[in-house]
Amino acid sequence: MELKTTADGSHTLFVPELNETYHSIHGAIQESQHVFIKNGLRYFNNKETINILEIGFGTGLNTLLTLLAIENSSQKVDYVSLEKFPLPNELIQQLNYPTQLKLNTTQTALFNDLHKCEWNTPTPISNNFNLLKIEEDLADFQTTTTFDLIYFDAFAPEKQAELWTDVIFSKIYSLLNAGGILVTYCAKGVVKRTIKSVGFQVETLPGPPGKREMIRAVK
Repeated sequence: MELKTTADGSHTLFVPELNETYHSIHGAIQESQHVFIKNGLRYFNNKETINILEIGFGTGLNTLLTLLAIENSSQKVDYVSLEKFPLPNELIQQLNYPTQLKLNTTQTALFNDLHKCEWNTPTPISNNFNLLKIEEDLADFQTTTTFDLIYFDAFAPEKQAELWTDVIFSKIYSLLNAGGILVTYCAKGVVKRTIKSVGFQVETLPGPPGKREMIRAVK
């Protein structure tokens, strides 16, 4: 695993075995902000409590940006994040998100808390943000909770094909509340067709820098 700097100055990780990065090389923070916050979280601006499921905790960037986005609002987020392969602490310590986002001391402490909190244990990170990180993959994940919003941040279909199947998207559909949404950076035709085939209404939206399109799918 290698630390890489993306076009907006923020870090991502490169996985040599997959020849793949965790985020867009055109800007990790920009991509996450555009796909998951602007076109995901902001969709629910008028909802008091939002249940979020993230597929791929990774560097914690999506989690951090969600926490910051509701920091001074009356919204409450219950956030569940799945990650089969948690990152080692020495890599996490090198990530430059606090610097790039110009976080104050309190916010930087919150970023550290996201990573330090125990796996598989619900943890209140702030007054309006609860986090449950689960060390498991989506195929094995079982829950009675249903979600308003799913951040689908798996590696690309050609790198992690098992996570882009009709079986997986059927499972995701069943985990969503009516009116709930899935957002992902990927907008390949085959992915759109697969998502539609399980019952979603698929919207194609402008993508983040370096990408023409992204997907928002509504139940």
